[in-house]
Amino acid sequence: MTDIYKAVELNCTTGEVVERDLTPEEIAQREIDAAAYAEDQAIRQAAVEAKAAAKASAEAKLAALGLTPEEIAALR
Repeated sequence: MTDIYKAVELNCTTGEVVERDLTPEEIAQREIDAAAYAEDQAIRQAAVEAKAAAKASAEAKLAALGLTPEEIAALR
């Protein structure tokens, strides 16, 4: 099944609303934008995971030095 994408154009001066099919160029751009968004989300998620891993590593190292969980929490 082929998706049919629509564009809705509103003329704010006249209030006229026009609904039309997207052109092949607009569909291609939509796919490029969706891929870029997905890549950006993956990069952001990787950064969040890296930060959490670094925090866990730092807390483990502090615990290995003999700090209590309360002392580690006080350093935050």
